Amino acid sequence: MRSLALATLMLGASLSPTIFAHEADTLNYNLVNLQADASRQVANDEMRAVLYIEKSHKQPAELSNQINQLMNQAQSIARKYPQVKVETGTQSTYPVYDNDNQKLKEWRARAEIQIESKDFKAASQLISELQQSFQTQSINFTVSDDQRKKVENELMVEASKNFQQRALAISQAWNKSQYTLVNLNLNTSNYFPQPMMRSGMAKFSMAEAAPAQDMAAGESKIMVNANGSIQFK
Repeated sequence: MRSLALATLMLGASLSPTIFAHEADTLNYNLVNLQADASRQVANDEMRAVLYIEKSHKQPAELSNQINQLMNQAQSIARKYPQVKVETGTQSTYPVYDNDNQKLKEWRARAEIQIESKDFKAASQLISELQQSFQTQSINFTVSDDQRKKVENELMVEASKNFQQRALAISQAWNKSQYTLVNLNLNTSNYFPQPMMRSGMAKFSMAEAAPAQDMAAGESKIMVNANGSIQFK
């Protein structure tokens, strides 16, 4: 029994490399790597902006009170524009020292408001009102999540068809009648234009508001890449 078991083990050991090598040859024989793309220019349908206030005071409690009043005022103004989403952004308070960095000079605070809307006119009007107290840090335009996902799904189908056309073309070039798909990866990428920076814009007095700006949203490029391998039959 021991001799039989040993013989069986030796036979298995001698056959295994051959089997594995055969499987490896079958997998890597006549393999071709391909890729294809599909892209589209899509109109930006969402506007995002960041506005901020900065205040200084020797008393941190009074400074906090001033910031809170202005932030509450901004939220009150924003309620007139239900089609615009407004969120409180980053807030920070920090000490400011004299030139020798030894004596506390004052406290400084900064608070942000983030604006998001598909209604460019309403968002622009809100920004105009808020600029009476706030400064605009940035304004940028992008494709909304719903629109982006819709376009990506369409481009995935288009990129897949382009991949199939290339696979067929390369098969014919090598006089192969058929091919098998080994693997396929679909990757999405988006190119968004740089935001329109508005840092340091002049603040307006409470008696006047900045005129609402006509916004040019532009377009973003959405791309889907299909890359994978085929095997000639």
